[in-house]
Amino acid sequence: MGEISRAALFGKLNSVAYKAIEAATVFCKLRGNPYVELAHWFHQLLQLQDSDLHRIIRQFNVEPARLARDLTEALDRLPRGSTSITDLSSHVEEAVERGWVYGSLMFGESQVRTGYLVLGILKTPSLRHALLGLSGEFDKIKAEALSERFDEYVGDSPENALSASDGFNAGVPGEASGAMAPSAMGKQEALKRFTVDLTEQARSGKLDPIVGRDEEIRQLVDILMRRRQNNPILTGEAGVGKTAVVEGFALRIVAGDVPPALKDVELRSLDVGLLQAGASMKGEFEQRLRQVIEDVQASPKPIILFIDEAHTLVGAGGAAGTGDAANLLKPALARGTLRTVAATTWAEYKKHIEKDPALTRRFQVVQVAEPSEEKALLMMRGVASTMEKHHQVQILDEALEASVKLSHRYIPARQLPDKSVSLLDTACARVAISLHAVPAEVDDSRRRIEALETELQIIAREHAIGIATGTRQSNSEALLSAERERLATLESRWAEEKALVDELLATRATLREKAGVVDSGNDALRAQLVDLQQRLTALQGETPLILPTVDYQAVASVVADWTGIPVGRMARNELETVLNLDQHLKKRI
Repeated sequence: MGEISRAALFGKLNSVAYKAIEAATVFCKLRGNPYVELAHWFHQLLQLQDSDLHRIIRQFNVEPARLARDLTEALDRLPRGSTSITDLSSHVEEAVERGWVYGSLMFGESQVRTGYLVLGILKTPSLRHALLGLSGEFDKIKAEALSERFDEYVGDSPENALSASDGFNAGVPGEASGAMAPSAMGKQEALKRFTVDLTEQARSGKLDPIVGRDEEIRQLVDILMRRRQNNPILTGEAGVGKTAVVEGFALRIVAGDVPPALKDVELRSLDVGLLQAGASMKGEFEQRLRQVIEDVQASPKPIILFIDEAHTLVGAGGAAGTGDAANLLKPALARGTLRTVAATTWAEYKKHIEKDPALTRRFQVVQVAEPSEEKALLMMRGVASTMEKHHQVQILDEALEASVKLSHRYIPARQLPDKSVSLLDTACARVAISLHAVPAEVDDSRRRIEALETELQIIAREHAIGIATGTRQSNSEALLSAERERLATLESRWAEEKALVDELLATRATLREKAGVVDSGNDALRAQLVDLQQRLTALQGETPLILPTVDYQAVASVVADWTGIPVGRMARNELETVLNLDQHLKKRI
């Protein structure tokens, strides 16, 4: 066995057997067992419905339920408490070797399917003894009969259509390389698996237009064009738009609005979560990252790697298993063979990255500050059309101004433009819902009526068996009568508002179609629109049931729900309030 490469041996497994051993490795780690044993592997093979093993079990009348119970008991007997997997057991390695030997010599196959594993184990005394120790049910499978009638027993198995290349050529979960070893991955496969092509997203229109971050993008370009220390790191509070700066850079690359040296660059975002997912073996995370770096360096097209939340990867803030990531990146960054754009919050930068002088030397900080209200308004105007298209509503400019001003004033815990975008998005969703769904006030009133009717039924049942109810019944009946009247009023107003809103939207649509056309009828339509708006405003007051457009009031109502500040107080003209302050102070309380 010492002369056979483990990677080459496990690369002979077909996809069914390989996926089962991968799942067994994860299962072993979750249970806290130090070694991946045959019990783990067969437990996972039993979970797969389409395999040779199930057909062999069926042919020899093995009881699956009893077999599963025996395997569970065998797993419970294994030592627990290990925080990491030490290795694959010798039985697992020998089983793969014997399966390969019998598959290649007896059947002339280059792959190892689950049927060959079972046959190889049963033909090898030490492995057979280990297998029978897991469950006596395996004794029902006769090795001689299986070898003689193998094709007949597994004739309809989906494994017939698989080949060794369907396994992960040369990968093995028991080694640090795992399934992501360099030899297990095709050309540029690590890039495809662990990164997202931002330039391709920009080219296909999947990125929103970025407005108001021209200065930061220029700084980004300046640093990337340097000969040394050409790796910018964007720092700023959560929500100020660090990722948006990088997306804006991707849009500029696609538009050709960058220096010649950057025009053919591919900007890719590294998904740290994908790098960490499933990297249960020691060193597997580092191997994946090394393969990404090698793919970037070997790419014929220049690649810039964007690392979001960089402190989780290159600083001391990473999860367990990422400690060597910074040491992998430092040499490539120092030599200039890897160009990156990183992003993290200023606090995380100070806490994790600044402590490492080697990293600090290789990154140049670009501070992304919270934009002013004027700049945030420009950003909001840039995303308005995208939101209109998504929610199928009309957004007025006063709503954009309100989303910036009100969020800046009443939501201090978050940053612009994130909070203004979130506020506008919620207002758009609320308007879209109000045009088609039952208003919340009407729905709440209906629920209260149902609750009061249920209460009256309980009171009547208690009264029927002689339990004193006092004034409960009369009080509940009075409340029910008042609520029904209120519901009737709300439904009547809802119907009126609905009719006015439908007419208002139809008039606006007609005006939009006639935009730019000289037509004397347009003035009449505008006059009609003003009249409809006035009637709707008078009917709704400060508690509208339906919102025809995303306006100041729609945004203010969302802020009111988030903060508890009444809408009327925010919508009131502040200048007028100040001018009439003396009149308010003279009022007697």
